[in-house]
Amino acid sequence: MKQRLETERKEAQLFIVDDQIIPPHRFSKHLSVRVSYRWRRTVDDEWTFGSITFVHDVDLRPDYTTPAPKRKPSAAKQEQDLQNRLYQTWEHFMRGALYSVRDYFREGGDGDKIPDTFQATVDSHSRGLNNYSTQFWRQQP
Repeated sequence: MKQRLETERKEAQLFIVDDQIIPPHRFSKHLSVRVSYRWRRTVDDEWTFGSITFVHDVDLRPDYTTPAPKRKPSAAKQEQDLQNRLYQTWEHFMRGALYSVRDYFREGGDGDKIPDTFQATVDSHSRGLNNYSTQFWRQQP
């Protein structure tokens, strides 16, 4: 734990990723997460501020791997289930975006090369997000 604290102190001298991201009040299939950061090349340099907006369109096709309910749920229940599903997806997406920016700086990335927006890549098998979906510096296939 002490080692992790020391690592975070050293990193905070060169970059800080703002992790205070408030979720939207209502979700749609078009999700976006804006991650703000500040960075500098050396401790003596001035801080440079920036942000990147990650965007993702959720695939809302039915999941046939789960059993169908015996009775059709009400419209209100369906909407609540949809909002819960979108919230969980957004939360996973937000964490991936934060970790992606943090890892980019940890690997010595240049903050000037971070794009303004990035369309998340989806897993070809599950059609959803995975651990690599928000890595904006990765070579796209």
